[in-house]
Amino acid sequence: MMDFESAARKRMLLATVIASAVSAGCATAQEVGEPSRGLELTQRLCAQCHAIRKDQLQSPNEQAPRFQVIASVPGMTAIALSAALNTSHRLMPNIVLEADEQAHIIAYILSLK
Repeated sequence: MMDFESAARKRMLLATVIASAVSAGCATAQEVGEPSRGLELTQRLCAQCHAIRKDQLQSPNEQAPRFQVIASVPGMTAIALSAALNTSHRLMPNIVLEADEQAHIIAYILSLK
């Protein structure tokens, strides 16, 4: 049986491929967020399940991937993270984010590379 982080990597890779295909068809600028604001938001919205800091070796919910793992997926981009954040997940609550909040969270996750 596949462990959760391995399955999460495969989902992120799929999101990357889909996002790359979509972005190839339209040239739009990516929104740039502030990692410090993203950290604040992830502490409030994500930390109860995910390990949000580099120094955290395990997520509070063992089925939730660490943000360090998500950031380290080969080819991970803001577009791929946006696609992942806008796709419902069976084990994750649907959190509705404003565009700027999403940009800040994405900037924070990408800062963990």
